[in-house]
Amino acid sequence: MGKGQVNKYLLDQWIKDYRWMINTIEELQSELPIKGAKTAQYGIEATLPKASGGTSDVVFSEMARRSNHLRKINDYIYKIQEVQKRIEKVTEPRETEVLFWLLEGKSLRWIGQHMALSHVTIKNIKDSVVDSMLK
Repeated sequence: MGKGQVNKYLLDQWIKDYRWMINTIEELQSELPIKGAKTAQYGIEATLPKASGGTSDVVFSEMARRSNHLRKINDYIYKIQEVQKRIEKVTEPRETEVLFWLLEGKSLRWIGQHMALSHVTIKNIKDSVVDSMLK
């Protein structure tokens, strides 16, 4: 995801995805405490020609897979920060409650039952929350 203009659709999606993105980051940080480890080649290995195309080195392939995942994690961090810096713009009590439960990963129906409102009303409140966050 590029770091461009945040629109209503993107912000709505980031709110929906917020909980699992947080969980993914927490899990990764607990399992991978070492960041930025690099491997250098010295001696004769540094002078040998490198194969072009794919590689059969399983360790290299695993490191590439993890590197790609870390790039996605950095994207998640950007999205989470964008949502978090807009939370304070939501000031209405109903909107604040709906936003809290959305960020906890609850469905519109669950929130509606919890607040004794229809899921359609909750959807309208959610739309109002997203509009408030974009101001």
